[in-house]
Formats: sequence, structure tokens, C-alpha cells
Amino acid sequence: MLWDREWTGTDGGVIHSHTPLEDTMSSSTLIPARSLTTTKQKVGLSIAGFYSLTNIPGFLAAPDPGQVGPPMAILVLGSVLGVIGLVATVMAWRGNRVALRVAAGAIIVCTLTGLPAFFVDVPMAIKALVGFSVLLTVLAVVLMFSGDRRATPIAG
Repeated sequence: MLWDREWTGTDGGVIHSHTPLEDTMSSSTLIPARSLTTTKQKVGLSIAGFYSLTNIPGFLAAPDPGQVGPPMAILVLGSVLGVIGLVATVMAWRGNRVALRVAAGAIIVCTLTGLPAFFVDVPMAIKALVGFSVLLTVLAVVLMFSGDRRATPIAG
């Protein structure tokens, strides 16, 4: 057996083995490659970051008791989603693909919390603001997930 022998080499007894797999591996194959963020995606991320940033102080503008307005729970949820969306946007800007999905989810859910304004008696300015936020969310999500339109070779 190998352990029964006393083997000492010039490098202190270290036994070297060489496998064919070592020839093909490099340090670049061990690190997952991040895809480059396109200009469209950066514009979408900028819109998502701005939208998330504007939602953070929402709970501070709670209506006084007796006034018509969103419940405090919705305002707090919007603020929490704003923080999550902003952090995810920063991470997605740096190339994290999961954070891109989290940022999109945060702004979509935040926008969905405003949709009841279309079905209750609120001023037209509020309905216009909610409509603008829906359009802004759709624009941001479409741009965030727009891929690179360059032609890719087909193997075959």
C-alpha cells in the first residue's frame, strides 16, 4: 500500500497527481459570468429605483383620522416595498439577475396597492397619479427585462 512506504521527495513528501481535467479548468470557469446590463435595462432600473425611492416616505404622509385615504397598513407596505425595490435595484445594476426580478416584483406589488383608487370616490388627480404610476411600472418592467437584440449564432 501507499501508506506503508516511506516516501520523501524534494518537496517534503507531497504526492502530486495530474488528471486530464486539470488541463481544461481555469479560474474563469469557476466564477459564474455576469451578463452585461444593456442601456435599456439601465433606464428601466433607473425608473424602478426612482419609483421605489418615492414610495419610501409614503407612511409619513398618512391621512388624519376621519379623512379619506389609504389605510396605514397599505402605506407601510408601500414604504417597505420601496426599500426592498431600491436595494434590489442597486444590486441589479451591479449585475445580479435575481435582484432584477425582486425589484420588478416590488414595484409591481406597490403599484397594485394603488389600483383600488380607480374604484372608490377619490379626486381625479389621485386617479391620474395612480394611472401614471401604472404606466411607469409597465415601462420600467418592460425596459428592465429587455434583452440584448444582437444576433446570436445558431449552432447546428
